[in-house]
Amino acid sequence: MPDINLPHNNWLPRKHQFAIWNYLQNGGLRAMAVWHRRAGKDEICLHHAATSMFKRTGNYWHCLPEYNQARKAIWTAVNPHTGIRRIDEAFPLALRDNTNDHEMFLRMKMGSTWQLIGSDRYDATVGAGVAGITYSEWALANPSAWAYHRPMVEENNGWAAFITTPRGRNHAKAMFDHAARTPSWFCERLTALDTGTLTATQLQEALAEYQALYGDDVGNAQFQQEYMCDWHAAILGAFYALEMATVRNEGRVTDIEAIPDEPVHRAWDLGVGDDTSIWFFQPHGAQIFILDHYASSGVGLEHYAGKIEQLYDTHGWKHGDDYVPHDAKIKEWGSGRTRVETMQSMGLHPMLVPHHSLDDGINAVRRTLPLCVFHPRTETGGLDALEQYRREWDDEKKAFRANAVHDWTSHPADSFRYLSMAWRKAPPRKVKEPPNPYFTGWVIPPPPENRQGMVL
Repeated sequence: MPDINLPHNNWLPRKHQFAIWNYLQNGGLRAMAVWHRRAGKDEICLHHAATSMFKRTGNYWHCLPEYNQARKAIWTAVNPHTGIRRIDEAFPLALRDNTNDHEMFLRMKMGSTWQLIGSDRYDATVGAGVAGITYSEWALANPSAWAYHRPMVEENNGWAAFITTPRGRNHAKAMFDHAARTPSWFCERLTALDTGTLTATQLQEALAEYQALYGDDVGNAQFQQEYMCDWHAAILGAFYALEMATVRNEGRVTDIEAIPDEPVHRAWDLGVGDDTSIWFFQPHGAQIFILDHYASSGVGLEHYAGKIEQLYDTHGWKHGDDYVPHDAKIKEWGSGRTRVETMQSMGLHPMLVPHHSLDDGINAVRRTLPLCVFHPRTETGGLDALEQYRREWDDEKKAFRANAVHDWTSHPADSFRYLSMAWRKAPPRKVKEPPNPYFTGWVIPPPPENRQGMVL
């Protein structure tokens, strides 16, 4: 075991933590740890960040799925075994030069910094170099965060650790599979039976508690997810759990190509100072080919128009229509134009999706998903969003709320809802002639003609 260069405490990794600790301390740059609840995932990464700050002066981040979670989960969290705040254990006050409570930011005396950030605000870190970053609860995080941060980490030859419990077969499962087959990565999945940190009695109590809260079946699924690290366990409150499981089981995530000379349409969720999400799709007989998904934030419509042109040139697709929410016809402050008008000026073909209730839209998605075949390009940021889009849980009432959790999954789910409401064009309306009020049922024959065609 390498020396732990922390003169300020006597902390040591627990037995099951030594493998990832040794990998990271010996210079490993990419680690994926899928551990059960209460196995000490954040603990090991906080202490690794602390030792890294002594070895190399730099900026270090600890990223939660949402920025607002960071304060409760890490900044103010107390180690129940010691009664000391976790950040004070890892980054003692005596070694700090500055503590900014509002920004959840630490500056150490050797010059390094450490800060809590959220994957929901990943673009707020623009221009900041980073020497090491931990993605906590990676399965719930916005996967676009790593795509955004990766060039910064690469430029600095920094490390990145992804720690999580499973949340279905989403981007975390895809990263786990990639890590498992890549020799330079550390990859490990530890259940509660593997670590031995919880007794059989404690596990039984946890299972009983989940079943009391959620019922036998859902409670068991939650226990399997949290403590047995089961990738296949149902995601609690997911709107499309059954439909997405069927998509996976029937092998409808596969390499597909657009039908030549048939238009490829786009369904948009237009964010205002927020993520914009676009699905690229092509109806084909009784099926719908879902060919790609793209999302970004903090950029204007011209960015998306350029990305669309690039994709269509690359794949040789024929341009189709752009299905946008009904509020795209509202004029924007500053420009005085609607987003529909702005899209038209860029050569796009916006079509307003009729206004509908959320329930109607969700029902449309449930009816549409059984017809869909997805290209693997849609996995990250697309399919995983549909799998995780879920209802809010009310701890006081011990029941799900009607509204959905608003996080990174909302925008892809909303744009797919617009797709589902618009992909099947309504048949043309037939205009019936009004009845003749003088019609009696009697038919007056035409006048007879002679042989020369003259009327007699």
